[in-house]
Amino acid sequence: MTEHKPFRASGGKAGDTLAVRFLEEDGQTALEVAGWLAEFIDGARHSLDLALYDVRLDRDSADLISDALQKRMAAGVRVRLVYDAGSKPQTPSNLDVSGADYAPLDTDYRVKELGLPDPATRGVSDIRGLMHHKYLIRDRSDVWTGSINITNDSMSRQENIAVFLISAKLAELFTRDFEQLWQTGRLEATGAFRTDPDTLTFDGQSARTDVDFSPGQGEQINEWIAARVMQARQRIVFCSMLFTSSKLLNALTTQLDRRDIALSGVFDGTQMAEVLGQWGQRSDLDWKIAAVERVIAEGRLIGKQSQPYRPGQSHNFMHNKTLVIDDTVITGSYNLSHAAQGNAENMLAIDSPALADRVIAYVAHLHRQFSS
Repeated sequence: MTEHKPFRASGGKAGDTLAVRFLEEDGQTALEVAGWLAEFIDGARHSLDLALYDVRLDRDSADLISDALQKRMAAGVRVRLVYDAGSKPQTPSNLDVSGADYAPLDTDYRVKELGLPDPATRGVSDIRGLMHHKYLIRDRSDVWTGSINITNDSMSRQENIAVFLISAKLAELFTRDFEQLWQTGRLEATGAFRTDPDTLTFDGQSARTDVDFSPGQGEQINEWIAARVMQARQRIVFCSMLFTSSKLLNALTTQLDRRDIALSGVFDGTQMAEVLGQWGQRSDLDWKIAAVERVIAEGRLIGKQSQPYRPGQSHNFMHNKTLVIDDTVITGSYNLSHAAQGNAENMLAIDSPALADRVIAYVAHLHRQFSS
């Protein structure tokens, strides 16, 4: 089983400014992860901004996070939270066209379990997309981001990656995105601004890290990922719930035609099968079905046979949104789909051979788990 360690400012070595945490089904409890969140919250001295797609916790986990938030507010820390108040996907067709994950519809009610006063929370809704972020910004200097929703399932039954960044430069970009969401309560043109990378350290080595936000940069994110796949020279490793973007699939089949890179990885077999079933009703999407099946077969990708989504039930999706291309790790909240570019999302691109190797080891572990 994967070794689990709590977030630390030092990451792998003293002085590191980037740390990563890998989660897997039954590898940690929801209360354990709530404790890591509470520890992150406890470190706030001036401000704490949270952007959350879904909140769904048992009483103990909710109390642990709520107590941490209450203590920070009592200490004079400004706490603000935006959450998705839109109509989340409930069927495979909804999942395909929304680019976001399945989630129940009562997030507005469940957010109240965190105990924040009404003026400190704001629902975000827009007919054009969903607020799909999962990030926390502490004192405009530290960021927790990745694919983990603040739910029992996401924290204990799903495979996820969380990233902790110490970077005032990157935190300022996340804050700019948050302010746009907070001020408008809508997606609109959030994320429509230029970003520049910062050089962090992981395992004592340089880790050039960039972030982009959709919907403002959604089309560019989709195109950049496909272009980066086309440029791969060594390896492409999937750890993604879905991979349905047309541009991405075209890039992948082009790489397969070249036959000079190693392709491998894991995905959510149940969710992908349901989307392919939807595509099968349209003859114009036959090429996408063939492309997905080719990528899975030639890359020997393994799909987790998770439980199909049913409202009110527990779900164990392979929930990551991660891709390793050579020594670059692409991760965040952004699903590898065309529709995701219309949501409020964030995507990190981290150039780090050490981190790439760490993610690939995690994927190999999941590959063995899902194959058994």
